[in-house]
Order: sequence, then structure tokens, then C-alpha cells
Amino acid sequence: MAKHYHSQFDQRQEMRTTDFEVFYYEDKEYSEVSMHRHDYYEIYFFLEGDLSYQIGKNQYPMNYGDICIIPPGVFHRPQFQTYDKPYRRIVLWLSPDYFRRIQSIHPDITYCFEYGDKTHCHHFSTDFSSAQVIFDKLLDIMEENKRVVPFHQEMLICHITSLLLSINRIVSLTQKSNDDITRPDPLFARVCDYMNKHLEEDLTLDVLAQKFYVSKYHISHVFKENMGMSVHQYLTKKRLYASKNAILAGEPMGDVANNFGFQDYTSFFRAFKKEFGIGPKEFKESFGIAPQPRQEASDTIEHAVFDKG
Repeated sequence: MAKHYHSQFDQRQEMRTTDFEVFYYEDKEYSEVSMHRHDYYEIYFFLEGDLSYQIGKNQYPMNYGDICIIPPGVFHRPQFQTYDKPYRRIVLWLSPDYFRRIQSIHPDITYCFEYGDKTHCHHFSTDFSSAQVIFDKLLDIMEENKRVVPFHQEMLICHITSLLLSINRIVSLTQKSNDDITRPDPLFARVCDYMNKHLEEDLTLDVLAQKFYVSKYHISHVFKENMGMSVHQYLTKKRLYASKNAILAGEPMGDVANNFGFQDYTSFFRAFKKEFGIGPKEFKESFGIAPQPRQEASDTIEHAVFDKG
């Protein structure tokens, strides 16, 4: 069931399909790219590397989770600072016809591109939580793109629409921030933000209650009322989504489990498979990343757990 999503980089700047193309790149040998433009829309999601990205006359230092929204006709290119790190990113190309098809269903889907054109800013930073949302939605597109099942095209357009709407939300919040609109964050939002920044730490209700000077019962009630799930359920989901990116970054499976608060690899495997329908080792192999020698013990555990159902 392995699905190899890793894309081999080439220099082409034209689409080979009429709808969209999506690429997951991880380059260890860099290829310089000259300034270029194209006649389709591009969503560029940065994961790792030491570079800035030039779009038009502006140059943006890139950090994990940054998004570049590049409309047709705008010149752009990466500019490498050093060549020490792998260069990882996910790129989505949308043809104008396909974009118009989505726009006919959701007229406001162009918001992020219109805002970029108006402000001459096509780069947006995200917090950790928002980056994980965008990363997961891009994975949904890549996974669905490999399937041959009923309602395949309809599901793809739903996933791409969901991605664009999420980016619109990020851009909208950026605009509000730039307009100096500040309001006190409600308790559940502050708790979410704190957990997203401290996923590797002990985050029991007692710890959170002490941090925010309220009772753990109040945190539990407010969180459930606003998020529709318990603090524990939310925290588990966030840790699992963060572990996806850690796995793709090459961290050993056992380290990923420990770093994100799981008691042992077996409990991490069970939670990962329950959430995503696939084990962590199989997820990693789906991107064409070979297991490392240190992972052999974890691989054995994974197969044992899988065999037991």
C-alpha cells in the first residue's frame, strides 16, 4: 500500500495537466532557479532550508510554515543562503480554468490572491498550529490524488477548496493584525496557543490550571464547549499531526514518540494508526524515505502491534 509522493525536481515551469499538479520536494543537491513566471496559480509551502524567496521586487526570509501565494505573471525564485540543509517544500499548481471552476462554487476563494495583488505582498507567515493545518490539507490532496475511487474528482476539489479557504483565513487574520485590531483572546484560544508551542512538555489539566490561574474543571468545561472535544483529545491530535512532519524530517520513530509525549512506541503507533489509518513507518515509506538502522526495534514493534489488530 506504499504511496510514493516524493517528487523528483526538474526545471520545467509549464503544467502537464489541465487542472492541477502537486509536488513534495526534498532536495539535498540544490538546483539554482532563475527568475521566472508562469500562467497558472502557485501555492508554495515551505518546510526546511536556508533561503529567502524573491517575489517581484520583494525578498522574504523563509521559515517553517511560510506560505507564498504566487498569481500568474508574477516573477519569483528561491535564493539560497547556504547549502547545508535539505530543501523541503510542497508546491501546488492550479490552472486558471480549474481556479475559475472553484471560484464559481466559492466566489470569495480569490481573497488571498486579491489581497496579495493589492498590498504587493505574496508571502505570509503562520504560527505552528496554522502550519500544521496547511501541511495536513496538502497531504490530503496528495493522498487523494493517488487514489482511483468513486467521487475522486469531487473529493479533490473539496480538499483544494478547503486548503484555499484555510489560507484565506490566515491572510485575513494577517490583515487584521496589520490594521492593529487587537482583542483579548478567550481562555480556550490562549490554552490552544500554549499547547501548540509546548507539545513536547507535560500538559495535564493540573499543569494548565496552574499556568492560567483557573481551575482545571473550568478549563475542561470551556475547552469542550468551544472546541467540541476534550483537552486530551485536542492535544493528542496536535501531537500526532506534528509527528507527521517530524517523521518526514528524518527523526527516528522512537524519538518522535518520546518527543511528543507518548509513553512508548506502541501507544504512539496505536494512536497514529487510529487517527490516520496507516502506521508511522508505512507513512514514512509512502514518501520514499527508507527506514534508518536505529528504527529496526520500532519496526518490529509496529508489525507486532499491526498483527494483533
